Amino acid sequence: MFETIKNAWKIPDLRKKILYTLGMLVIFRLGSHVPVPFMNADAIKAMIAGGGENSLLGFLDTFSGGAFGNATIFAMSITPYINASIIMQLLTVAIPALERLSKEGEEGRKVIGQWSRYLTVVLGLIQAVGLFFSLANAPITDPLTNATIRAIPVAGWVEGITIVLTFTAGTAFLMWLGEQINERGIGNGISLLIFAGIVSRAPQMIAAITQYMTAGTLNWFGFIMLIVVALAVVTLVVAMNSAERRIPVQYSKRVVGRKVYGGQSTHIPIKVAAAGVLPIIFAMSIMAFPSTLASFFGKNAGSGGFLGGFLNFLSPNSIFYGIMYFFLIIFFTYFYTAIQFNPIEIANNMKKNGGFIPGIRPGRTTSDFISKILSRITLAGAVFLGLIAVLPIFMSQGAKLNISIGGTSLLIVVGVALETVRQMESQMLMRHYKGFLE
Repeated sequence: MFETIKNAWKIPDLRKKILYTLGMLVIFRLGSHVPVPFMNADAIKAMIAGGGENSLLGFLDTFSGGAFGNATIFAMSITPYINASIIMQLLTVAIPALERLSKEGEEGRKVIGQWSRYLTVVLGLIQAVGLFFSLANAPITDPLTNATIRAIPVAGWVEGITIVLTFTAGTAFLMWLGEQINERGIGNGISLLIFAGIVSRAPQMIAAITQYMTAGTLNWFGFIMLIVVALAVVTLVVAMNSAERRIPVQYSKRVVGRKVYGGQSTHIPIKVAAAGVLPIIFAMSIMAFPSTLASFFGKNAGSGGFLGGFLNFLSPNSIFYGIMYFFLIIFFTYFYTAIQFNPIEIANNMKKNGGFIPGIRPGRTTSDFISKILSRITLAGAVFLGLIAVLPIFMSQGAKLNISIGGTSLLIVVGVALETVRQMESQMLMRHYKGFLE
């Protein structure tokens, strides 16, 4: 592997892309330490610790590489851009005009990309306003002094406008960084920013495990079992990311003039984990909505009464939360796969081009056959995503540990790493070099 890295470094344009990507990631990490005025970082860290790593704020802090907990300009991370992209994908399916625009090639994709940027700024502004009121109204107990502190000590008009605009500008700048990596670097820029944020929390995870072992909460046997489980999960994630069901397709020969077209055999690849981590993001947003809405009015699970009991019932560390979370992931996996994969359209295109699945009649029979296979494959992928997502919740319950990098983060890290390596591999193969995946 070191030899292949050395060979990759010798390629001038590839070396330039790698250095450019690393430079953008360094800028991202530097910006994650620039504080936002009028905010108390200690209070935000206490709020995240009270909610747990699996809460919405903990999820946001993980995605931002600790920038949210440190109250910095990149606190909202790139999540508004992700939400904007998802919304545009859904609208492309629902609105015929957008669907036609998406099929117009590069120009159509540029227009949709421009609308996604505008929508990112709008969603970022809305999320920044929501975060401001949530942080301003939520009373937080200092774990050291048991005194009540606030994330925004003085929440006036000047402070509010400054914080909201800073949060929104930070998200817009991250969107620009990701697009620059796409154009001049290597890999998917947005995914690499999330990857860098998650990986940057590894030292904190190591420090937490060391603290658990020093305090006697975690013994050597538990530590070894934790490593074994982590390696097993990584292996499973790699296998499931690469797993696919290939449906064979045969094209009949056509004679046009003196030329013969078709006659070749190919396949339709259906990935087991085609939806990626998007169902997890959808499910987490739905489960966190009640607590997020209540936090706008200064209410939480410890407030007492019916609302406090209800929020405690939906606590990220409860068994009920894990069960509901699991089934929501399965639902959204089917939902997103149905949007992305249209068996009727595939069957019609195959019929127009003289293609057929061996043993299956063209047309409706082919569509039903693909739908049946897709349903089974999606179920396997949905159960896999659900188990990976809820694994940290049940491990935290059983081992009484707060695991910083959960199953969702592991999915993202492994997926982005594999995709980046594949892109480097393809560029190296174009130059007749042996790649990483041999």
